[in-house]
Amino acid sequence: MTNDKGQITNDQIEREDLVMFINACLACSGQREFYSAANSQGVSIDFLHDYILGNYRLLYARSLAAGINHFNRSQIILKLLATGRDTPPEHRQEEGQLIAAALAELPPQRAWRVLAEIRRRGINNRRSRAIARNYIKSRQDIAFQAVKYRSKLRAIATHNHLKFDPELATFLFNPTKIKAYQTEIFEQYRQANYNREAIYALPFTVAEGFAAKHGISRQIFLDRIQDKMTPGEKLRWQNAGDRAATAIAVDLGKMPLTKLALYVLSLPLKERGDRAATLHAALASAARHTLNSSPLELPRVAAVLDRSYSACGSTEKRRRPLGVALAAHYLLKAAAQEYRDFWTVPVSDALFVTPRGQTDLATPLLDALEWGADLIAIVSDGCENDPPGGAAQVLQLYRRKFDPKRRTSIVHCNPAFDTEDFLLRSLTAAIPTVGLRDAEDLPTMLGFARFAEGSAPLSELEAYLASRVRHLLDRLREKML
Repeated sequence: MTNDKGQITNDQIEREDLVMFINACLACSGQREFYSAANSQGVSIDFLHDYILGNYRLLYARSLAAGINHFNRSQIILKLLATGRDTPPEHRQEEGQLIAAALAELPPQRAWRVLAEIRRRGINNRRSRAIARNYIKSRQDIAFQAVKYRSKLRAIATHNHLKFDPELATFLFNPTKIKAYQTEIFEQYRQANYNREAIYALPFTVAEGFAAKHGISRQIFLDRIQDKMTPGEKLRWQNAGDRAATAIAVDLGKMPLTKLALYVLSLPLKERGDRAATLHAALASAARHTLNSSPLELPRVAAVLDRSYSACGSTEKRRRPLGVALAAHYLLKAAAQEYRDFWTVPVSDALFVTPRGQTDLATPLLDALEWGADLIAIVSDGCENDPPGGAAQVLQLYRRKFDPKRRTSIVHCNPAFDTEDFLLRSLTAAIPTVGLRDAEDLPTMLGFARFAEGSAPLSELEAYLASRVRHLLDRLREKML
């Protein structure tokens, strides 16, 4: 917003700062991208966190409810806990509730990592101790968690002076003291020290260490431990392991949409062809499941999807941009009344897509506009080079000459963070750009796009964050009942 003299107001600066920060938190994960290194990612996003925390603490805390990714959620929790003395008294309760709710919604491995990081950073105040204590109390499967994350839980308990029941405390600090545990998984852990069969009742990551200790071959161990592997562990093994040596049975029905898309892309084209019907059905089912928890109903939708060579991602985020594009394809198809996909290099069946060629977004964008979509979703890292700026010119001309009233909604969803400008690389100011780490976040991102576009005032952004906070805290209360 500008004042009567055309000057930029404080509200506009604040809105732009918050939109930039939330967008960065939607896409940046601190890992290497195709066009940027991991260390520059870390430096850039850490600067943004400190800037927003120092200038807009309340809205910084409320960003925990904005659908940002797990990496940035963890960073916000840590920075809020480290600077608790700076919290205004009137916001202390809400901030504490937001931290507890956001921590509870993190995957267990990330939540334990956050609590362990509190100790490593030397954060030691009453609120941080209460957060750790209450998180541990809320775990219904604390015995299983104690086995899987024993070293972290022990360090957290020591740092926060936590007291446990005698058997749990003994298992954490002196596991060989008890000759026979009453808790079944503790007893299985004890027996695994000398009984090769007992290791197959333990979590995969714990059993791995015992398998090495007993000299069990990798192939035999993996054949027998598969029932204890999580879908994520199976996917990581598929991506990193030798499938010819050990076949891992992946339950497609339990995998989230984006992870499933990444799994499909990890398969050779011949295997995708042999299993085409099964893979199509699994992706469509995962898309419907996503829409059940995050409803999205769309009219006539076109997706412009980037499959250029940069979509292969990096060593840390292998095929991630392409996986997001493929997952978005299935999600938008399931949500739309009418749908068509337009790839940078045409492909007859999205299941067989691979990273290929230069980034020509202008051609598929022109095809999407000609088809006459109500919504066009562009999924791309925005590094357009064939020709450079081609899509930007198309979009600017279309908005100025053919659609000045913006009857067609156009949104650019970017899965990659630009470390140089602390921004997501945009195609043009004529359309909004939002961060998209997982396709499952599309319903949230399409709602957030109006703030990235710049037309919505700060008051509307604040109301949006406040409503997201209420929903997050309501979910926490439901879990505690």
